[in-house]
Amino acid sequence: MSSQKERKKILSKDDIKRTLYRLSHQILEKKSSSEEIALVGIQTRGVHLAKRIQSIIKEIEGKEVPLGVLDITLYRDDLTVIGPKPIVKETKLAFDLSDKVVILIDDVLYTGRTVRAALNEIMDFGRPKRVEFLVLVDRGFRELPIRADYVGKNIPTSRQEVVEVKLEESDDSDEVVIIEDND
Repeated sequence: MSSQKERKKILSKDDIKRTLYRLSHQILEKKSSSEEIALVGIQTRGVHLAKRIQSIIKEIEGKEVPLGVLDITLYRDDLTVIGPKPIVKETKLAFDLSDKVVILIDDVLYTGRTVRAALNEIMDFGRPKRVEFLVLVDRGFRELPIRADYVGKNIPTSRQEVVEVKLEESDDSDEVVIIEDND
């Protein structure tokens, strides 16, 4: 018997674009200067979102803020569960974290374990002035006491649902959908 999966679109391409502009403005409104900001995207979709936000901030401020890339694979607390040969991608923080407000960026906030791993990795690179967290979608069900400072959209979900973020850079389209398994 085949499983039935229901897909519900939550954000369209235009919704994502508007949301990223709103979040970029919120970052700038909260900071005294764009010079203290550094963006760090969590592989993979967090990096794409961070690059878009970097571009929007440059459009608004006329200045390019530093951008880092973080692969948290080796910092995960479930590394033994994900397989014998995890795929490790690039981590690149080519700027000094000192005196920077690091904005960690990811696509979906769920249990909080990804963010915990990202914080551990960032601290191995230095001690930022502050770390804030931006997420496109917060779906709830935290297992750790973590919250986002900037949230694109809060989406109440059940544990049986999957929030799927698609971005043109990796998926050839921009959308956020909830997939519910009706088995």
